[in-house]
Amino acid sequence: MKLSRLWQPRHPMFWAMIGFNVLSSVCTFAMRALPLNTLGLLLVGSVALGNVGMGLLAAWKLMQDPAAPAPARPAEDTQGVPMNK
Repeated sequence: MKLSRLWQPRHPMFWAMIGFNVLSSVCTFAMRALPLNTLGLLLVGSVALGNVGMGLLAAWKLMQDPAAPAPARPAEDTQGVPMNK
């Protein structure tokens, strides 16, 4: 499998993967920077772990999906001028 299949900015799953990873990083930063009690640490930590799992699942689905076809371009003649239909 190619790792280049992860980079698919036109695929919504790509942006979901990015969002989960960013949110996980924000939760980790909050756990380190904010004075949270035990319940807060457990809550933010479980959200962070859930986001890691969802980000990995999104990455796995991107790797399993067949590559998206390139968008169709209009037909052109030999000089690169669009043909009228």
